[in-house]
Amino acid sequence: MEPAAHWNRVYTTKATAEVSWFEPLPSVSLQLLEAAGMTEDSCVLDVGGGDSHLVDALTARGLDCLAVLDVSGAALARAKTRLGTAARTPIWIEADVTREWSLKPMDIWHDRAVFHFLTAPDERARYKQHLLDILRPGGSTIIATFALDGPEKCSGLSVQRYSPDGLAEELGPAFELCEARAHVHATPWGSTQSFQYSRLRRLG
Repeated sequence: MEPAAHWNRVYTTKATAEVSWFEPLPSVSLQLLEAAGMTEDSCVLDVGGGDSHLVDALTARGLDCLAVLDVSGAALARAKTRLGTAARTPIWIEADVTREWSLKPMDIWHDRAVFHFLTAPDERARYKQHLLDILRPGGSTIIATFALDGPEKCSGLSVQRYSPDGLAEELGPAFELCEARAHVHATPWGSTQSFQYSRLRRLG
C-alpha cells in the first residue's frame, strides 16, 4: 500500500487520541525548539506534522512563518479544522517527504517519527537531499526516532531504530550533533515506547 493510502486510512478510522503517537502537548519538541534558538521570527517546518498539536503551540506563541508537511491529506484536514481561523497561518504541504515538493529556506526542520519509517537507503537519501535544500546553513534539525530499545514496528510498518550517534552518522558530515535526549513516550492506552530526540546544526 502506498504511504498516502496507508496514513489516510489511519486518520479516517481512528480518532486523534486513538493513535499510539498522540501527545496532548509536545513538550520535548518545544524544549528542543527553544534550545535551537526559536523566536517569533523563526521559520519552522514540521515534517510529518499531520494531526500533531505542535502547530497549535507554535501559532499560539506568535510564530507566523510555519509549514506543516504530511503525506496524509486527512491528517492535515483534521489539524486545519482544529485550528480554525489560525489555520490561515501555516503553509500546508500534502506530500511524501521523500518525493517531489518544495519550500523556501527554513531555520528549523522538526521531525517527530517520520525518519524512522524510511527503511530503504534511497528513501533516506531523498529525505536528506530535501533537508539540505530547505534548511538554512546554521539552522537546526530536530529529529525524533524510536531508540535502539524502542519498537520494531509502528502502525503495522517496520522502522529503523537509531541512537543519537547513529542518526548523526546517517545524516552525514554536514550536520553536527548538539544535543540528544532519551524519552519514554506513554501511549494513550498506557504502554511505553523508547524514543531518542536529537538536535543537530547544519554546518557551513
